[in-house]
Amino acid sequence: MKIHQLPIGARFEFEGEQYVKTGPLFATSKDGQRFFPKYAVLKPLGNAAGEQGMAQSGSLSKATVLAAFEAFYAECSRRLPDDQRTALAGARDRFLKTLG
Repeated sequence: MKIHQLPIGARFEFEGEQYVKTGPLFATSKDGQRFFPKYAVLKPLGNAAGEQGMAQSGSLSKATVLAAFEAFYAECSRRLPDDQRTALAGARDRFLKTLG
């Protein structure tokens, strides 16, 4: 699948790393944001088409929350000194585990 075929918030794998699509040609992983050219072949994770946007109840979908959180986490990680990133990564793991 190509980046332009995935909805914002979709999770996918590329070169062994997991990403969440955060823009038309951008996605965020635990290491930060990355540009994906349209020719890159991506492996969708989960229900890529059905996880985006608002749920019927009006609450945010899990994919939308994950996309926003991964962007937030990447920004925080870039701003922290190396010795504090381990604690942040642990907090991220606990948050993601809570989401299921």
